[in-house]
Amino acid sequence: MTVAYQLEEAGTRLSRTAIERRPLGPRDVRLDLKFCGICHSDLVAASDKLGGGIFPMVPGHEMVGTVSEMGAEVQGVSVGDTVGVGCIADSCRSCHSCDTGDEHYCETGFTLSFNSKDRKGHVNYGGYASDYVVDYDYLVPIPADADLARMAPLLCGGITVYTPLKRFNVGPGTTLCVLGMGGLGHLAIQFASAMGARVIVASRSEAKRADAIRLGAELALDPDSEDLQAWMGQVDLILDTISNPHDLNRWFPLLRRGGKLCLVGVPTDQLEIFPALIVFGDRALEGSLIGGIADTREMMQFAHSHGLGAEIELIQPDEIETAWHRLHEGDVQYRFVIDLESLGDDGGYSAVAMT
Repeated sequence: MTVAYQLEEAGTRLSRTAIERRPLGPRDVRLDLKFCGICHSDLVAASDKLGGGIFPMVPGHEMVGTVSEMGAEVQGVSVGDTVGVGCIADSCRSCHSCDTGDEHYCETGFTLSFNSKDRKGHVNYGGYASDYVVDYDYLVPIPADADLARMAPLLCGGITVYTPLKRFNVGPGTTLCVLGMGGLGHLAIQFASAMGARVIVASRSEAKRADAIRLGAELALDPDSEDLQAWMGQVDLILDTISNPHDLNRWFPLLRRGGKLCLVGVPTDQLEIFPALIVFGDRALEGSLIGGIADTREMMQFAHSHGLGAEIELIQPDEIETAWHRLHEGDVQYRFVIDLESLGDDGGYSAVAMT
């Protein structure tokens, strides 16, 4: 049995219980989980604000653990290997997007690692748990000597910023402006700096601006600072990590001709765009969603080789609800990660079978 923290219905409290994972298939591995990051999308799914929630629900999609069991057809993986699982637990493997390594744009829909059903109809319970079962094609190897707790948030937050940085060729000679200094923004600074780019950051928090400099930014400014005027027409890429409603139009003039503003934060409200700012400046508005498995593996190796990782607060499983509340209020520096190694005794809990 798997010990897990689950919600019976949307908006209810998390409770510690026992669940039954799907049977181990020939291509599956079982991971003994060590850490799981907490992402804001966990809160969104648990509230069922967008609909489609599958309850009972075990959240969590930033998992790190060790392989404890594997099916007969698994290749390139050994018991004891340290691996991660991010947002993607399966995809069709035959559409154009899957063929090009972009499983996150699978044309039949990729299978989320929680709050979803796999292609055989089994519910995927997530990583707030003692173990996890997944097809080995969706594993992300992690060097055993890495700081595993700091690696966990990279499986969602890290790949979310790495993908557009790679796609738009961020590197030496590139100037990047990061909007927002939170769970995504603080990772974008680290990756872009390691890639050799000049990084400027816009944040209203003085403390976070200081952190931005510590993490590799050349300059960190208040969005209302007149000093931003000096950067008008000087920026190649703006990476917008803000998920609250905000004015995009004020940022387009920072871009040089051909520059791009890329959204990775996803406000749920409609935003107004003044088209002339794009058309007359030969600029583009882009969007980017997490990343494929190959890029996630590449990102993880890049992070390890450059000593990158999330700035985290490590918590125990019985502190998850407090962490959720703090995350909702924006009170986290910069990601929460659950230490799962205390889970394991499944005695005395009511079992929830896979359906």
